[in-house]
Amino acid sequence: MQFHLSFFGAAQNVTGSQYLLQANGKNILIDCGLYQEHDLKERNWADFKFPPAELDAVVLTHAHLDHCGLLPRLVTQGFNGPIYCTRATADIAQIVLQDCAKINEEDADFKRKRHEKEGRQGPFPEVPLYTLDEANAVPPLFKMCNFNEKLTLGEGLTMEFVCVAHILGAAFVRFTITQKDQTRTLVFSGDVGRKNMPILQDPSPLGPADYIVIESTYGDRLHGPAADIPNELADVINDTVARRGNLIIPSFAIERTQELIYFLAQLVHENKIPHLRTFIDSPMAVKVSDVFKRHPYLFDQDTVELSRKIRLPGLTMVRTKSDSKTINHIKGSAIIIAGAGMCTGGRIKHHLAHHISDRENTVLFVGYQAENTLGRDILDGHKRVRILGEEVPVKARIAKISGFSAHADKQELCEWLETNPTKPRHVFVTHGEVRAAHAFARLVKEKFGWVATVPKYETIATLR
Repeated sequence: MQFHLSFFGAAQNVTGSQYLLQANGKNILIDCGLYQEHDLKERNWADFKFPPAELDAVVLTHAHLDHCGLLPRLVTQGFNGPIYCTRATADIAQIVLQDCAKINEEDADFKRKRHEKEGRQGPFPEVPLYTLDEANAVPPLFKMCNFNEKLTLGEGLTMEFVCVAHILGAAFVRFTITQKDQTRTLVFSGDVGRKNMPILQDPSPLGPADYIVIESTYGDRLHGPAADIPNELADVINDTVARRGNLIIPSFAIERTQELIYFLAQLVHENKIPHLRTFIDSPMAVKVSDVFKRHPYLFDQDTVELSRKIRLPGLTMVRTKSDSKTINHIKGSAIIIAGAGMCTGGRIKHHLAHHISDRENTVLFVGYQAENTLGRDILDGHKRVRILGEEVPVKARIAKISGFSAHADKQELCEWLETNPTKPRHVFVTHGEVRAAHAFARLVKEKFGWVATVPKYETIATLR
C-alpha cells in the first residue's frame, strides 16, 4: 500500500491552498488557490510544480479565492480535465473567478498608469494575473456533485463531498484508496465551519479517517461567543452614529456579507440600532446573494424563519463604479460594506482611502486578516498605511468582532476531530500561520495522542 501527497500551497501559511494526491495511477489536485500574503504573491506568477496537462482531475473544497483563485492559470497552462465540486461551489466559484479577473485587469491598468506617471517599475508585472476570458474558460470544466455522493475517480479510488459549513457549498473531501486487500481513507478538511452560526447548517461529523489534512487558521486561539455578535455590532454602530461618522466594513463577499445583513436586519427589527443607509458595495457580494436564494436547502431552520419575517430597510446593492463613487459624497452616518475582506483589492481600498484618515469614522473588521495584508497592517495598529500607491494616516477608530469568523477555532477544530472514532495514522496541519499551525499540531498530540506534523512548502509525503 503506497500513495503520495504533495503540499504545494497553504503549507505554513494561510492562503494558496493546493495539494497533489498521486494514487492508483491518478494525479488529483485538491484545491488551486490564490496566494494573498504580500510576501508570497510571486508564487501566483510562478509555474506549477507539476505539469497541469498531466492532472486527471481537480477537486475543489469550496469557492473562496485562496482555494480556487489559480484555476484560470491552471487551465491556461494545459489542464483540461474535470473540476469536481458541489453545486453551490460551482455557482459561487464562477462569480469569484470573474470578479478576480476584472480586479486583476483594473489593477494592472491602474498600476501601469501610476508607474508611468512616477517613472518607475513595480515589483509585479503590469499585466493581469489572468484575464476575464481566461477566467471564463474554467466553469465549463465544473462537474457538479451532490453532498454524500460517492464518485469513482479510478480503479480503487473514490471520493465524496461532505458538508463542513464555512460557506455555502463548502465541503470536506473524503478519499477512499484501495490497493489489493488494503484500504485507506484520506480526508481534506478544506475550511472547517462552526456550529450554531446563522444561515448554514452545522458541519457534518468527520467519520473514520486514516490520514487527515486539517486547516489551522485559528489553531492557536478561541473566538468570542457568537451570541455576543449582535450586541458588539450594535455598540460599534451606535458609537459611530454618535460621532456622526461612517462605518466601513471590509467584508468577504461570500457568507460574511450575508451574515452581516442577517444581523443588521435583526438589530433594526429589535430597535437596537437606528435605521441607516446600508450599502453593499461589492458586485460579487450582490451576485453571491442571488446564489444563496438558489440553494435554500443548505440553510438552517432559524435562517429560513427569519428570512420570512424580517427585511433590512435602507439596503442598497451597489452594482456600478459610478454608484460606488457617489457613496463617498453622502452626508450623515451610513454603513458601507465592501470587498475584499483582507483589503487586498476591490472597492474597499477606495472607501478606506476616503474614510480612514477621519476620526469620526470607524473601520470594523469582521474576518481573518492574514499576515502581510493591508487589513492586517490596519488591525495591528500601523499609524500610516499604503493605499492605492499613497501613504495615508490612520485616524479612524479601528474595531474588530472576532465571533463572526466562519473558521472553527482551536476548540471547535478539536471537537470536529473527535467525531473520528478511530486513531488516524497521521494528521497534517496546514492552512495556518507558522505559529498557529505548530500550536495546533502540539494540541492534537497532547489531547489525542495522535501523530501530527506541519508540512513545509513542497513537502512530499509517502503514505502507506
